[in-house]
Amino acid sequence: MQFARRWAQWHLWLRIYKNIDEKHTWPMAAALAFYSLLALFPALILFSAAVAFLPGHTLFDQALSALALFVPRDSMQMVTSVLTDVITPHRSTYASLGLIGTIYTASNSVSASIEALNVASGATEDRPFWKTRLLSLLLAVLIGSLLIVALTVMLLGPRFGDWLAARIYVSGHFVWLWPVIHWAIAVSFTLLAIEIMYVFAPNVGRRFRETLPGATLALSTWLALSYLLGLYFRHFADFHKTYGTLGAAISLLIWLYWTGFAFLLGAELNAELATQRRTLLAIGGRSPTDEMTKPAA
Repeated sequence: MQFARRWAQWHLWLRIYKNIDEKHTWPMAAALAFYSLLALFPALILFSAAVAFLPGHTLFDQALSALALFVPRDSMQMVTSVLTDVITPHRSTYASLGLIGTIYTASNSVSASIEALNVASGATEDRPFWKTRLLSLLLAVLIGSLLIVALTVMLLGPRFGDWLAARIYVSGHFVWLWPVIHWAIAVSFTLLAIEIMYVFAPNVGRRFRETLPGATLALSTWLALSYLLGLYFRHFADFHKTYGTLGAAISLLIWLYWTGFAFLLGAELNAELATQRRTLLAIGGRSPTDEMTKPAA
């Protein structure tokens, strides 16, 4: 029995490895990187223009510092330079233009994600265009809101509990646990954002609990790859010698490329787990349709 379980696990990962090539995961990750790059700067322009009207002039700088924990250093310098050139003179104007640009480019990125997730899930897209486009807009707003909450909690930092305790009464346990709580909230909202994409974007019916393994794999893989890429960019790679002034943009694209790969890898895991569940149901004499129509617990 134990051997059968181990073989099932190995077979699962072998199938995922095979599907990465068969389902064109690498080209799909490249497409997601392109659309993510188009959406990144309008989103940052909107965010920077919005925080200009909020108290605390260092909030946007703190957001960039948090982003720099994952994005290559040269790429962050390029991002900061572009934002400084674009938004400084007319922040109020770019607040409205940034909102329009962010919604449009983010919905394009989500549309590309829907197509990629359909391929990863083995699903055929038969929904009408207007429905998928509206879904892209709604998901872009919802996912963006969740990620903003996660980023805001990260910006509050581990000392926010002490700051709050100095102004209002809070439990000493809250102050002590806040460094752990703020990471838990940020990770939970990020996981929720990924799960929402896995549940609603592809043209398949899945529950939230069924997408949790893939979302966990995607987030952990993304964190590991971001750390490893940071080491590679700092100590080994020198894109400036090859690409000149485009070196920072190339490193940003590479980071977005591996981000897309981690996202699709989690979708591949969910698809294979769904296949295993259908196989086990068939062996047990129950059809997948019966299981889907069974009342939820």
